[in-house]
Amino acid sequence: MTRSPDTPLPPPHERRRLREAGALTRARLAERVGVRPGTVRAWESGRRSPRGRNREAYARLLAALAGPAGTAGDAEGGAGADALASVSTRQREEGTAVVTVRLEKPARRGAVVPEASAFAQAPPPAAPRREPVPDGHEGTAGLTPAQAFDALYAFCAPALVRQAYLLTGRRDLARESVERAFQRAWDRWPEVARDPDPAGWVRAAAYEWALSPWHRWRRHDRRAEPPPPDADDRALLDALLRLPPPYRRTLLLYDGVGLGLPETAAETEASTRAAAGRLTYARESVAALLPELSDPDELHRRLAELASTGRLRAAEPPEVRGGSERRARFWTRAAVAFTVALIGTTALTLRTAPTRYEPPVPAGETVRGVPPRVAPGPLSEERRELRDRLREELPTGPERLAPQTR
Repeated sequence: MTRSPDTPLPPPHERRRLREAGALTRARLAERVGVRPGTVRAWESGRRSPRGRNREAYARLLAALAGPAGTAGDAEGGAGADALASVSTRQREEGTAVVTVRLEKPARRGAVVPEASAFAQAPPPAAPRREPVPDGHEGTAGLTPAQAFDALYAFCAPALVRQAYLLTGRRDLARESVERAFQRAWDRWPEVARDPDPAGWVRAAAYEWALSPWHRWRRHDRRAEPPPPDADDRALLDALLRLPPPYRRTLLLYDGVGLGLPETAAETEASTRAAAGRLTYARESVAALLPELSDPDELHRRLAELASTGRLRAAEPPEVRGGSERRARFWTRAAVAFTVALIGTTALTLRTAPTRYEPPVPAGETVRGVPPRVAPGPLSEERRELRDRLREELPTGPERLAPQTR
């Protein structure tokens, strides 16, 4: 007896994209497949994989969503293999996960429509075709380090600036965090280029710089930042900033960026249980202040909307690379100057230091028993006459040459 192969499914991030593109909530999709909404969430995060009849029904529904008329009403029509083939083709063409923010409810008056790059990352530019290289010659075709860095910057920077704004609530600090993260990446480019997840490496560096406690001592960071114009956005930003930094970071990674719980725990350097506890506490704290955000989908939509209100733009890649190189040159010159000063100080010390042992001069001691010094008293008449006579006869006086006998 042979076992039939499982029905093919798109990757987890593509499943979520197809559902949001078809304007379906997890509850409606779970009702059509016949499972709970939590099961659909597990399928979309990759923690579980559907099996049996649920897998077949889920595949037919996703295939219908991926078809030309990808609507919720056509989901029960069933366009199996052709639609799944189009899903695979689209996945190969895009080559990256894109979190689509879709407004399922009418936007409130004065609200800003979330930008597509609020949490999503732009697809990386296609790599140039490599020319065949003859045998015995090293290939020089392909991306240079600067081009690869620029591609990574264009891929990650727009979304990272908005995420850093949600972490800090400060626009200047958000731009600075992303620029510093990419400057560190350019300084360590061989390491970052070989990393399995360069975007995650840069994101972790940007989050670390944004949440650094040393910013509170800088003068320009003490000035108040203009709040968002909308009252609901201000309330959400205040609720986020009240959370401790690790909890705020966990909430943003899981409910904003869309990472799974193990990936969130790994990026925050915590265990999975600790990350789950932080996420639960953060959600409860936000829901206590804003009860309408108790739904994770609504929280994700509002986070994307808040990130889009700042209209933040990242700097150009050449400017970031130039800043990194200038910083590296400055510190290199500072290290050389310090080394030269140290060598000069050592040489001067060796030149002026004594070559033999010189015992130290002992400290003075008090001598006891010496009578006090007394000033002379007034002279008598006889002594004054003797003094005057000695002064007059001192140069030529005979008394000095021949003593008189008496």
